[in-house]
Amino acid sequence: MPAESTPDAGIADEAATPPGPRGPAKGRRRKPRGKGHRALLVTAWTAAGIVVLGGTGVGYLYFKLNGNIKSVDINQALGTHRPAKVDNGSENILVLGSDTRSGSNKKLGGGTDGGSARSDTAMIVHLYKGHKQASVVSVPRDTLVDRPECTDSKGNTQPAASGVMFNSAYSTGGAACAVKTVESISGIRMDHYVEVDFEGFQKLIDDLGGVQVSTTKDIDDPDSHLALKAGTHTLDGQQALGLVRTRHGVGDGSDLGRIQLQQAFIKALVNQVKQVGILTSPTKLVDLADTATKAVTTDSDLASVKALASFATGLKGISSSHMNMVTMPVRYDPVNPNRVLEEKAKARLIWDALKNDKPIPASAARGTATGEAKGVVTSS
Repeated sequence: MPAESTPDAGIADEAATPPGPRGPAKGRRRKPRGKGHRALLVTAWTAAGIVVLGGTGVGYLYFKLNGNIKSVDINQALGTHRPAKVDNGSENILVLGSDTRSGSNKKLGGGTDGGSARSDTAMIVHLYKGHKQASVVSVPRDTLVDRPECTDSKGNTQPAASGVMFNSAYSTGGAACAVKTVESISGIRMDHYVEVDFEGFQKLIDDLGGVQVSTTKDIDDPDSHLALKAGTHTLDGQQALGLVRTRHGVGDGSDLGRIQLQQAFIKALVNQVKQVGILTSPTKLVDLADTATKAVTTDSDLASVKALASFATGLKGISSSHMNMVTMPVRYDPVNPNRVLEEKAKARLIWDALKNDKPIPASAARGTATGEAKGVVTSS
């Protein structure tokens, strides 16, 4: 059983191994419920709002919130040519932060690509049997992968492609293609899909009242519209979005460095959600629920307030000390240092562990590329 930890402990260094999926030891004082359960889905950006739906009696808002949710029928789109569903009590959720450059998001993204869409952030969230513990695997968007055949938004078949960037799957065929690509890489079936866009993420942070972080170095990245001096800052939504997107303002400029910033921001966000006491404020609860349901796109099985509430209720036993965060093992591409290649042998250790509902071995993260942004941002 893990030792007691501080509120943001357990969102571990990449070499850390989470405790095995087992219950609390006898004789120990059970921690109060209600705060720790928020950690998991906050990690995925979206559920700071979604989790508050669980067990909070939002019946009078049902129709309003239900109408906010967008969905994709992943099962129908992918058919039967998928990894088998493992019936061991665990669940796998692919969570994407979408870089959709259209509408309001075009201004937030700062791009000129005419409304194309990319998966700016990708995380595989594995819930262990009993939903008391979780592992989160970040997939670098710059990883060169073999993308399977996909169908685009116009219904046209796009042939399989080798050595393309991971985030091109979303650009090619949206959510279904992103799920299909992850399943092809990992050999693991994704039980659910959750996506949040730029505008929704920004508003969630604003609704929370901002998030406090400390920076050990100056960050200046015109591409992500972020300029911060070393010190303590309360980031509003736009600044938070800039932080989780920045890659040129700190570290080695790689996507791996950006993932480290994202993981550090998640720690700060977990702390902030605990501090604001959203479950004690009906107004804040309603605002967050409304924002979250507008911000997310889910698979069809989660596309209702009732389904999201049930899903969130099942996560209440997960505390941050029982969540392990790692990055898919990669190495820099010798041909192009701006791209990375999956370290397949080490990645297989991760995929096998998740498939068998086991802890991720520490050896999976040793000796892999990690970027150079670790420790630049900390929770305050």
